[in-house]
Order: sequence, then structure tokens, then C-alpha cells
Amino acid sequence: MRTACRGICLASLLVLAASAHAGIAAVEVLDDATGHPIAGASVTVGDREAKTAADGRLSLAAPAQSLGIRAPGYQRQQLQDDSPTPRQQTIRLTPFHPKALYLSYYGIGSQALRDAALRLIGSTELNALVIDVKGDRGRIPYRSTVPLAVGSGAQKSITVRDMPALIGQLHARGIYLIARIVAFKDDSLARLHPEWGVHVPDGGLYVDREGLAWTDPFRSEVRDYVLDVAEEAARLGFDEIQFDYLRLPDHPGLVFARRPTLANRVEAINGFLAEARGRLAPYNVFLSADIFGYVLWNLDDTGIGQRLEDMVQYLDYVSPMLYPSGFQFGIPGYKNPVAVPREIVELSLQNARRRTGVSSLRFRPWLQAFRDYAFDHRTFGAEQIRAQIEGAEAFGSAGWMLWNPRNAYGPDGLKGEAQP
Repeated sequence: MRTACRGICLASLLVLAASAHAGIAAVEVLDDATGHPIAGASVTVGDREAKTAADGRLSLAAPAQSLGIRAPGYQRQQLQDDSPTPRQQTIRLTPFHPKALYLSYYGIGSQALRDAALRLIGSTELNALVIDVKGDRGRIPYRSTVPLAVGSGAQKSITVRDMPALIGQLHARGIYLIARIVAFKDDSLARLHPEWGVHVPDGGLYVDREGLAWTDPFRSEVRDYVLDVAEEAARLGFDEIQFDYLRLPDHPGLVFARRPTLANRVEAINGFLAEARGRLAPYNVFLSADIFGYVLWNLDDTGIGQRLEDMVQYLDYVSPMLYPSGFQFGIPGYKNPVAVPREIVELSLQNARRRTGVSSLRFRPWLQAFRDYAFDHRTFGAEQIRAQIEGAEAFGSAGWMLWNPRNAYGPDGLKGEAQP
């Protein structure tokens, strides 16, 4: 899988096959606030992608009339240039750190929940939404054109009647939009095609603690379907595609299309991300994935295929779920994580940066905005939410995201809109 990523990671060795017509022959990508060059910015022409060098520059093999530019921690841009002679373009990217709320499959379709979220965004530092495009039960909230979505039960209940119009309205408010796509937990698809599901040793479908079946990440049919949905979300205009449940179930003794050895597990997840990177390149969208918090500490794949050093090669953003309640064994030096929410966030992110050697801007964590379920059942209110935010910002992450499964949010712990 490291070989598969080399075309993206070693930009200096990659040339973009571009149009033979005149236009953009080279780019220089700068930070609009400081004027400094942006190294490692992604430049896409069609389905090809390369990255800028340390000086923020990239030369194309042939002039291109249209290209996309993006970099973690900045707003993406699409550039058009049909000038008759080849020329270099200087692109200034605007710094931007998404600070998001999550809205579920039902939440985005509920006028009350959606309006409450928009009021909060309008009055606080929040500037982004994570929206279920394919939720925990495999359901898609709008009328999809993906054939398998129509037949699988994913369209059983439509909660958003006009997704393009809604995206347009949210973008008009300046809201950054992240499409959350649950990858391999898909009860509807697994029951429609049990041969594509994860099985228990006696041949029956595996169901998790919520009574939901999972699909097999080794099956090409499953991967293709998830990527079809992701590509549709990119076409609709989402700024970022975020995969959740991008893993094998954390349950021993299950049966898959391939033996779930460590090597095979890691290859399944890395291979999917390599495919996703290629499929989504023409849309110049950011690519992210949610991972277990302990993945930032465990040196193996945590038994689920998520190995940090591998995944970071394919993703623009890594989004660890740093809920203190999820750290049942604590972290080094802290045995009661709910008592130290800032330390859980900041130290976990520092450990991840130390291991990978990548910029802090490559990380955007999920933060806990719900009552503790594992220790003393304390409420996570203003003090706990602010502590987590301060931990993420002290680390230098590219924003953060608040998770509440009921989509019940308030201003507690958030700064007002005009505050720094």
C-alpha cells in the first residue's frame, strides 16, 4: 500500500498530464495571510494529483485550463485560465479551520434540529457542519442516483427533499460542509446481500451490540458502493468526504472473504483509501476518516485495520474520536480520563504527531459533547467542552468537531462569533 501512495506523496517525481491547450503551466501556492509558501498543497488536473514542493511551486507537464488546489488548514480553490499563452499562476489560499457540529440522518432533515444548529453557528465560533450522507444504518437522507442505494433500503425514508438546494443555502451562509459516510457498518446492504456481509462461524450474519449487520471490507462490491456514494456527495458540492466505521468490527472470531490477519486488515483499509483518493481526485474535495482514539497510541492496527502511520499517507485530515469516555484504560499518566479532558485531547494528538511526523494541521479531532457513559456519568458541559477545545487548539489542529448523537447542542463552552 505504501507503493500505491507514492504517486501522491512524492510530488517532485510526479508530473500532471494536462490539456495540450494553453493555460496554466506552473503554480505557486501561498498562504494568503502570511505570504509564505505552502508545501505539500494538492494540485489536481482531472484525475491526476501532485503536491507542491517546499517553495510552494509545481510545474505541469503541459498547460492546463482548469485545476484544483487545496491544503489542510485552508479553503480549497478551483482555478480557470484559458489564456492563449502558458503562464505561471500564483494562488493564495485562505486559512480556515472547520469548527463543526454533527447532524445525523434524522437531524439534517429535522427543521427544528437544523435551525437550532444554524442559530448556534450564527452566534458562536462554529463554522461547519458534519452531515450524515450515509448513516449508521446505511440510510441516505436524499434521493440518491446510485442504483444500489435505491434497491438496498437506503432510501426507505427521505429526510431531505432537495439536497442540492440545501447545500446551496448552507454554502451561502459560509458554512463548510463535511459529508459523513459510514463505510462498512451497513445493516440494509448486508441483509439485502448476505454474501457481502461479515459472518459468524456458523454462517449467520454478524450483528453488533446495536443489532446491526456489517458489510465485508474485503468485498469489492461493498467498496464500490461506498465509493459511489462518496463520489455522488462530492458532485453535490460537499467540501469534504469523511469516512466513518472505516474498519473491521472489533469482535473476535468473525469470518470475512479473506483471513483477517493483521496484514490483510491493514491492506483492506489502506486499499480502500487509495481507491477513494483516486475516485475523488477530480472533485478537489478534502478526504478524511474517523479513527478510534486509541489508534493514536497503539502501534498495531488495534485489531480493526486502522494503523496510523499508513492511514495518514492517504488522508488530508485524520479525525480521531478523542472522547474521554472512550479511553476506558486511560492514557500514560492519567487513569481517569473524564477528569482531564484537555490532557486526553492534547497529549493524544501530540503522540500522533510524534509518530507520523506530519503537521498539526493534518489532524481535526472529534470532541465529546454528551454525558459520560463509562466512568461517573458526569455531564460534559461548558467546562469539559472548553477544555477539549483548548487542548486541540493548543496542539494546533485544523479545527475540531463536536459529537452529540441526539444532535442536542448549546452554546456552553463556545466562544461568541466576534471573539478571537
